[in-house]
Amino acid sequence: MGELRSATKPGPSPRRVRVDGWLDRYSFPLLRITLGLVIFGFGFLKYFSGISPAQDLVLHANRILTFGLVPDQVALPALATVECLLGLSLITGRGLRLLVYPLTAWAIAILSPLLLFPAELFSGPDHAPTLAGQYVLKDIILLAACFVVMARVRANTRGL
Repeated sequence: MGELRSATKPGPSPRRVRVDGWLDRYSFPLLRITLGLVIFGFGFLKYFSGISPAQDLVLHANRILTFGLVPDQVALPALATVECLLGLSLITGRGLRLLVYPLTAWAIAILSPLLLFPAELFSGPDHAPTLAGQYVLKDIILLAACFVVMARVRANTRGL
């Protein structure tokens, strides 16, 4: 019979310990800041008419959700402002505990096209997403990443 192996596993290698330490230290701030840059960037585009690829989708959803009571000239800058504030808060790490309120409004705004226009968003071959559908799917991923940030902020007393 062969020798019995020790019941304990060898510890992680020094390289693994360094990589794990780096990930522990930098992965969350990196997610928070890059998420903020993306959200801020897409929000900033909405300030300029005709520049944002989501402009038509946003305005169409606005007209339906507000029954046409909120003019396009108000809705687009309002959403742009919410997105820019979300982005700046994520980038700077300031006001993260208050982020849940504009995040809720933003979530309703970005997810409403899924309920309002599913045929337009998924009218490709075999119901593949159109470019607008891909844009909304990207927003779902951004929203999920925001949830990760918010969960971490709420669990952490410092908020960073």
